[in-house]
Amino acid sequence: MVFNPTDYQLHLFHEGSLYLSHELFGAHIVKKDSETYTRFCVWAPEAKNVRIVGDFNSWIGEGYEFKKINDEGVWSLFVEEDLTDALYKYELVTPTGGKILKADPFAFYSEVRPNSASIVYPLEGYEWNDHSWLRKRVKKQTLSQPTSIYEIHLGSWQLAPDGTLLTYRQLAKELIPYILSHGYTHIEILPLTEHPLDISWGYQGTGYFSATSRYGEPHDLMYFVDQCHQNGIGVILDWVPGHFCKDSFGLYCFDGSHVFEYQNTKDRENIVWGTANFDLGKTEVQSFLISNALFWLDKYHIDGFRVDAVSNIIYWPNSNQEVNPYGVEFLKKLNTAVAANYPDVLMIAEDSTDWPKVTSSPEDGGLGFNYKWNMGWMNDILKYMETNPDERKYHHNKVTFSLLYAFSEAYILPFSHDEVVHGKKSLLDKMPGDYWQKFAQLRLLLGFMTAHPGKKLTFMGTELGQFAEWKDKEQLDWHLLDYEMHGKLNLFVKELLKVYKRSKPLYELDHVYEGFEWIDANNSHQSIFSFIRKGIKPEDYVIIVCNFTPETYSGYRIGVPKSASYREILNSDATEFGGSGVLNRKVINADETRFHGMPHSIEMNISPFGISILRPVQKRKGKVIDAQEKSGSNVTRRGTGK
Repeated sequence: MVFNPTDYQLHLFHEGSLYLSHELFGAHIVKKDSETYTRFCVWAPEAKNVRIVGDFNSWIGEGYEFKKINDEGVWSLFVEEDLTDALYKYELVTPTGGKILKADPFAFYSEVRPNSASIVYPLEGYEWNDHSWLRKRVKKQTLSQPTSIYEIHLGSWQLAPDGTLLTYRQLAKELIPYILSHGYTHIEILPLTEHPLDISWGYQGTGYFSATSRYGEPHDLMYFVDQCHQNGIGVILDWVPGHFCKDSFGLYCFDGSHVFEYQNTKDRENIVWGTANFDLGKTEVQSFLISNALFWLDKYHIDGFRVDAVSNIIYWPNSNQEVNPYGVEFLKKLNTAVAANYPDVLMIAEDSTDWPKVTSSPEDGGLGFNYKWNMGWMNDILKYMETNPDERKYHHNKVTFSLLYAFSEAYILPFSHDEVVHGKKSLLDKMPGDYWQKFAQLRLLLGFMTAHPGKKLTFMGTELGQFAEWKDKEQLDWHLLDYEMHGKLNLFVKELLKVYKRSKPLYELDHVYEGFEWIDANNSHQSIFSFIRKGIKPEDYVIIVCNFTPETYSGYRIGVPKSASYREILNSDATEFGGSGVLNRKVINADETRFHGMPHSIEMNISPFGISILRPVQKRKGKVIDAQEKSGSNVTRRGTGK
């Protein structure tokens, strides 16, 4: 009976190429000749001895000693019984002779915090029913498809009536219909790797292979993902391969030495977050982390990762942007491995730097991500929106600058949780002006985001128009939907996403210059911007006009590329959305007047703090085909609302 790791497995692990490390290390139930055993395997290179302790042996390790397999510190133990559901930890004797208790780095399940033992949990046995989604995923997640991501913290989206956390299965029942009713294509979940402290939101983990037990068991999370997929919703996880928390039972000083983290204090200690940085140059750590990524994609059918704090990986922490070659090479190796095994999943970089070619392939000198968060756009547009409208004409380039680099990478435009905490105020409350103006400007901001090149991400609660910042210990302010303006904002978000998904020019060419053309980028005096978004087909385009002031205009002329009739398919100023009703209710016919460098032009109404989306009326076989959306076309004018 041979259960020990093979020499080839050990070679790959120490080489940094064992991408299925989780099948070797950790706790596994194995069967041989009708007998059932539990196999444990751990990497503890500096340990003098290793034992297993748990509720099955009264937490006394005598008689449960591991055998050291090789000189590099791999240890193995076989217990001649089925220990499914047993609690356990590793008892390690450190180089100085002390004893420490550690959770299993490869555990698949853990106790609910504040307890910290690992749990023997076979992942097999869940029957997936998302085969259709997986077959179509390669098409659904391409650059030319609409992508609108709802970022969510599961612990504070909604609570149970008694104030407790919803389980994965309860979330499947409550969250999925909500996502479908709004029209989001994906959800992005703050980290679900096990973590000891709720207020870390999962970004300081201890159990990288252990789905947090806060919301249920691993099979429950599989059910949640499965249900999302059966309803056409992609699931993205926030993932943190750069650093981990320093709790005594976790990865830090695992065997009494710095196993997973850098040896050098300056490189190891992450002063900003109080965490430890992974030693990304250590090949065994590379096997651990890359295996972890593939593990979530395989075992939980996850559709992609938003990789947290990429700048903390490509630059040495605590330095003045000194490049970390180990971090750069790790990211290339990670993305190459993911693409080779799961070419249809998304790798998204949360990166605030100007590092080049983040979304280019490693073969072309890039890091290999599919998307990069456009932090520059996010910061510029929020600063612009927080400026008094009368002063915006002096900050015009905050809106136009992003188009100088918008196609240098494949971007996601993020309004994430980081922008609505720590005194930054909610998106609604960032908007200057009175009550009506705040809502009008938030609708304008969300509309401009949807019209701007790049995929979209908003944090939960944005669609409700929360006045308060995100409160991570409470649920969203659901009662706001009982108030008229909040309900109307919520309706606007639904209609906006409907128009987005039905309008190919708003997403097909997000990543290339051919998908965008300014009509007028220079009207700083009135703070009005107009541009064209284009689809793959030449006849497929929409006209976008944004007014960032409370002024209203009639007979406002803009250039258009073709002599056509145009219908307004969405206007954020419709009364049903809480606006004043300054719309373009009739079809607008272009005339031969050259304007804005265009061969034709139209005259239209400009609403206060409004965005208007116009589409040419299509003619086929002698029939006029109206644009697909006519939101607000029957609403009467009611004034500016100023």
